[in-house]
Parts: sequence; structure tokens; C-alpha cells
Amino acid sequence: MMIKIASAQYPISYHSSLEDWKTHTERWIKQAVAEQAAILLFPEYGSMELVSIFPKEIQQDLQQQLEQLQTIYPEVCKYYETMASRYNVVIIAPSFPVKEGAVFYNRVNVFSAKGHCGYQDKFFMTRFEDETWHIHSAPKVLTVFQAETLKFGVQICYDVEFAIGSKLLCDAGAELILAPSCTETMRGATRVHIGARARALENQCYVLVSQTVGNALWSPAVDINYGYAAAYATPDLDFPEEGILKTGNPQEECWLYTELDTEKIQKVRNVGQVLNFRSHQTLSYGFKEEEVVIRMVEC
Repeated sequence: MMIKIASAQYPISYHSSLEDWKTHTERWIKQAVAEQAAILLFPEYGSMELVSIFPKEIQQDLQQQLEQLQTIYPEVCKYYETMASRYNVVIIAPSFPVKEGAVFYNRVNVFSAKGHCGYQDKFFMTRFEDETWHIHSAPKVLTVFQAETLKFGVQICYDVEFAIGSKLLCDAGAELILAPSCTETMRGATRVHIGARARALENQCYVLVSQTVGNALWSPAVDINYGYAAAYATPDLDFPEEGILKTGNPQEECWLYTELDTEKIQKVRNVGQVLNFRSHQTLSYGFKEEEVVIRMVEC
């Protein structure tokens, strides 16, 4: 089965109001729908542009902005739910710092025409998230989403630089890993893309990256962004020699469109020149103090 996915090279934009943000968001969604994209992938922390609608003193306070974002979180989720239903697409929304109890998690919500499908929280925190922003590592639960005949999982930015999550998701049936990301430098972006290519190789799967681009100097959290979208596969049977399906031009504001053939994944896993996925399943991955739970949801 062929399915087209749109991966955003997304700017952190300044908005005058929540309604202004909604108009901006729908414009992006309509662009992807016009190209017949069925799944829309937004980047990590793209939601931080919503801080622009708050007073200046909150925009400059890292902790206050996290608290204030909670006041609009339900309406933001409802809007993505409305957009997914209106345009009959699956939307992997920009990650959002969500407060649970006394702590914040970096969460990616997934929406479809049926409503809110579920979410994936980030496991591995960058130094900025951990030491400065105080975003916490989430409980170790992984979600496999099924959209029609395609099964996918989400590995948020730094998470895709580690093998454990992608391996367990693919062991549970995922053929595609989506990696929404937010990085400041070429080095940071490169680490994410190297991780994405490694996960595609190990699991003989597709990995698609979406990243933030450009500068938002009014925001202390996402002020400088460097990135580009890309689609990777394993460098094996029926795929490009280097395993690179597509890459976007860095720092350009746009969608990157990629058509994926899910049958190719099953073929390469069964009769590829090498059988990385099968061999990878002989390895045991886990956290020392936490068990990883897998949940399955339909979009």
C-alpha cells in the first residue's frame, strides 16, 4: 500500500492571538492536503510559538510560559482534532510541554478523523530540558499507532538517537518511525539525522524527520532553530543505495512529501541482502529500573 506523508520544516512564528495561530495552522494543513498527504508530521516544540500570544513578561520566563500553556492546551488539542476530522488526515501535532501532577512531559499527540488517537511522551531529555527547563523523562510507555494498514511509532528528537524505543516499536509491528525534532545547530540536527538513519538500518523500517527552522528571538526556549526534514530507509533491496529517500533544503519553510510503500518493508525484512531486523530481535534492550509498556491504538 502506498501512503503519502508530509514532514514539516516548520518556523516558530509570532502570533497576535489564538485565532491567528489557528488560521496559520490551518493554512499549513491545507497545503499538505492539497498534495494528497494522508499523514502530517509537525516538529518537536512547534507548539512553543503559542507563547507569543501571552504578555511579554511570560514570553521571557521559561517556567511561567510552561504554566500558562496549560490554560490553552485543551483548546489546542480540540483544534487539531477538528482539523484532522475536517480534512480526513492523521496529524502528528507539534510536541507540547504537558503538566501531569507536579511535572512536565514533552508530549506528541496524534489525531485522526476519529478524534484523539493517543500520544507519545519523550524518554530521553536533552541537557537544556533537564537542567534549565526542568522537563521530565516520562513513564516508559510506547505507543504503536495504526493508520489504515500502516503501523507507526514516534521517537521525539533525542529519543531517536537511542536504539531502545525504535526497536521495541518495530518488534511490536511498526514499519515507520516518526521523529519530530527541534535543534539549534547543524551539529544537533546532524545527530538526529544520523540517529534516524541508524534506526532505519537496524529495524529495516522507514524513519521520517521533521524539524523546526529559522529564528524566534523573542522566545528563550526556541530562539534559534536549524533543521530540515528527511525520509530514510534501509540501504537494501528496492531502496536507494544510501538509504536516503528524500531530504529538504535546510532552513526552508515548507513541507517535504514522501510516498511510502509499506509492502517494501515486509519484503526487505524477509528477503533482504541482510536481515538486520531479524538479527536485531535477538538483542535485549531495557531500562535498568523501569519496564517499558507497549500500547496499541487505531487512528
